Formats: sequence, structure tokens, C-alpha cells
Amino acid sequence: MAKPTRSDDWGFPRWRPYGAKSRAATRVRLCDREGCSQPGDRPAPKAPHSRERWMFCESHAAEYNKNWNYFAGLTAEEAAKREAEEQSGASAFRQSAHYEWAGPGDGSRSRDEMRALDVLELDADADFTAVKAAYRRLAKEVHPDRKPGDREAAKQFQAVQAAYDVLRRSEERKTGTKL
Repeated sequence: MAKPTRSDDWGFPRWRPYGAKSRAATRVRLCDREGCSQPGDRPAPKAPHSRERWMFCESHAAEYNKNWNYFAGLTAEEAAKREAEEQSGASAFRQSAHYEWAGPGDGSRSRDEMRALDVLELDADADFTAVKAAYRRLAKEVHPDRKPGDREAAKQFQAVQAAYDVLRRSEERKTGTKL
């Protein structure tokens, strides 16, 4: 009976050996951009509907994809069909949008809160007292009782009211108190 050998696998993926159990150097593919010596680990299609790929580093992949039109040469129906197919495969990402991860802003506000601040004509770092003051000022300016018959003012009043509700609910979640 053979004596068992010690394993270097402690259950942590980083401690396991990469690939085969040899000490040979690992081949790293370099970026396909001329003169770049970074690892090319981001694939980019050479042409639409082609299996061939360029392999770029992160910065060159971003540069390449900046002007890429994925729907070039397709009719409106074909583009809508392709978009629907891709949306159906991205359901997990769609579910995570509920949590508003990676939204724009200063890192402490969601995308909806940033839009609400724009409607109230405030900066991204405005506190809730400034939000209340801006809401009151704008609500008085565009209130339907003040401008009867003005449909644009009524729409603007609804937008101001919705923006205030978004920011009020956010403040309630942060402080844990009802405002």
C-alpha cells in the first residue's frame, strides 16, 4: 500500500496550483495592439458574426469598443430581435439592477436619487435641508393652483413632487425615522 502524499490544497482557490502540476512557465497572450506589452485578456470581435477575436488589454479594449456599433447593417426588426435575445440571457444582471449597483454619482446616491437632485436643481452633495428648501421653492413656483390651466406647470409640479418623494424615502432609509 502506497503512503499518501501531502497535498498543497488547503481549500483556498489561490493556494491551488494553476493548470497542470508542473513548474513550467505559463504562457500569457499579449495585447494585440501594436507596441503594447500588457496581457491581452479581453476578447473583441474582429467583425460582426465572426468567431475570430482580437485580444486586448483593458485600456485598448475600451478604446476599441468605444466606436463599435453592434447593430450596424441590421434592420430595425433584426436589431430588436437580437436585443431581445440578449436581454433574455441577461436575467441575472437585470435582477441585480434592483439593488442599483454601480450606478452613476458620487458613490453614496443611486441613479434615481441623482435624477431627483437634477429635477430639484441641486448638486450631488446637497443635504436633506437643501432638498426640502428646493422642493418648497419649486412647488410654489409651478403649483397648479398658482398657474391654472398650464399643463406644462402641472407636469413640472408632478416631477418635483416625485423627485422629493424619492429623496425623502432615501433619507428615511438612511436615518431610520419617518419624515
